[in-house]
Amino acid sequence: MARLILLIAVVAVIYILLRRARSMPPQKRRAEYIKLGLGIALVATILLAATGRMNWLGAAFTALLVAARQGLPLIIRLFPMLASLRQKHTASGGQGSTVETALLRMQLDHDTGNLEGEVLKGSFQGWRLADMDRQQLEQFFAYCCSEDNDSVQLLDSYLQQRFPGDGGFSRQQDSPPSNHSLGRSEAFAVLGLDENASREEIIAAHRQLIQKLHPDRGGNDYLAAQINRAKDVLLG
Repeated sequence: MARLILLIAVVAVIYILLRRARSMPPQKRRAEYIKLGLGIALVATILLAATGRMNWLGAAFTALLVAARQGLPLIIRLFPMLASLRQKHTASGGQGSTVETALLRMQLDHDTGNLEGEVLKGSFQGWRLADMDRQQLEQFFAYCCSEDNDSVQLLDSYLQQRFPGDGGFSRQQDSPPSNHSLGRSEAFAVLGLDENASREEIIAAHRQLIQKLHPDRGGNDYLAAQINRAKDVLLG
């Protein structure tokens, strides 16, 4: 009877931890699943030791070693290819800008013009916008509308890029201008520059970005305004 109660308790804890892992942002789930797997392995080891069945664990460990030995040549052949792909991915990373509001942090790739964002507050805290489906984005958009106008406009920039020509979101086109004061460190981040950048580098970065994001060229009003503000802050 005691063993049955212990087993039920263990299953209940595993279920709770599994639900917790599933509720986390997708990019953090893998680490939680690994922790959960290690925890299950530890509990299984303790139970086997308590019931005198450690020989099962030894057999399982032996089978794992055999499988690893057989798969090692394949891993060795694949490793150079994986390393090469990783190097190409790293090399492709260009210069980028970062714009942050109370609820959202957005990165702009200067080479491609692609936007990527991360939620900083609310029920989707820690989530990447790319991992959120339309319904989740609508929920977060509604939350932004009730909390922070800057976040509404920044999220709108991402939505226009991800859902071009889609009027399904209730966007605030006539929202009042931002009252958020931009600090020097934030201004450098907006332009994608190091804080030791020269005046010429600031001017060049501003020119490059504004050419891509100016509303007259199909860009975004809010991001263009932030880029202009960053230049004003740094150059006075």
